[in-house]
Amino acid sequence: MTKNIIIYGLIAGIVVSFLMLFSVNLSNAAGHIDYDKGLLIGYASMLIAFSLVFVGIRNYRDKYNEGIISFGKAFKIGIMIVLIASTIYVVAWLIDYFFFIPDFLEKYSAHMIDKLKASGASQIEIDKQTKEMASSVRIYKNPFFNAAMTYVEILPVGLVVTLISALILKRKSAKN
Repeated sequence: MTKNIIIYGLIAGIVVSFLMLFSVNLSNAAGHIDYDKGLLIGYASMLIAFSLVFVGIRNYRDKYNEGIISFGKAFKIGIMIVLIASTIYVVAWLIDYFFFIPDFLEKYSAHMIDKLKASGASQIEIDKQTKEMASSVRIYKNPFFNAAMTYVEILPVGLVVTLISALILKRKSAKN
């Protein structure tokens, strides 16, 4: 079981990290970042990578467990794959953020303020948002907070995929 978890966790982690690094750095290098599309691409890449949770659970059930698996065992396998993949994603983001794009959050903050201004928000709202974004930029410089927020971004997606996969793949006997 451990080998199965490690293999699928590593592959999922590499896939989600590669897609994130590619899209973020390509956008950053081009000088124009479409944050809305980036968000969509980011979550789509998580779903693509976490499809390996389903494959990993099914592989264990069919090849190593005679076609039988409980919801609990399937969930355990899935969440371990998610934790490995998420950790690789977090480490990749931290390296990218701190060494290659340390101004990412400043650019994102400026984008959000510009978007708020374009929507016709009052100066009070703009000032409030500016203050909040400045605080976020300062806090995000802490690698522990940064890592925690990055886990909060990816883990819920993995949890949902794991729950769905465990429900679909559970089998009490090989004939089901």
